[in-house]
Amino acid sequence: MATKQRPLSPHLQVYRWQIQMASSILHRATGIILSVGALLIAAALLAMATGPEAWEQVRSLAGSWFGRLILFGWTWAFAYHLLNGIRHLVQDAGYGFSIPAFVRSGWLSVAGSLVLTAAIWLLVAARGGWL
Repeated sequence: MATKQRPLSPHLQVYRWQIQMASSILHRATGIILSVGALLIAAALLAMATGPEAWEQVRSLAGSWFGRLILFGWTWAFAYHLLNGIRHLVQDAGYGFSIPAFVRSGWLSVAGSLVLTAAIWLLVAARGGWL
C-alpha cells in the first residue's frame, strides 16, 4: 500500500479555518491592539496635561476620519476582548466544553462584539460626542 506524502508538522494550510482557531487568534490580536491603544490614551493624557494647544491637536487628530477609524477599531477590539474573556471565564468554571457549545460561544463573542461596538457608537452619536 502506497503512503501519501504528508507534511512533517501541521501548518495553517493543512487545517480548515474554524471559529475556534479564529477566536484564539483574534483574542491575542485584540490584546495587542488594546495595549497599543493604552499607549495612545497615555499620550493623549500627557497632551492634556501639557496644555490646551497640545490637547487641541489630539482632538483634531481623533476627530479626523483616520482618528475615528482608529477609535472605532479600538472600541471593537475592547468589546471582542471583553466578551471573549468572559467566555474564557465561563469555560474556566467548567462550562461550555462540548463542540457545539464552543462553536456557539465563539460566534456569540464575534456577534456580540459587533452589536456592543455599534451600540457604543450610536450612543456617542446620539449624545453629540463625535469630537
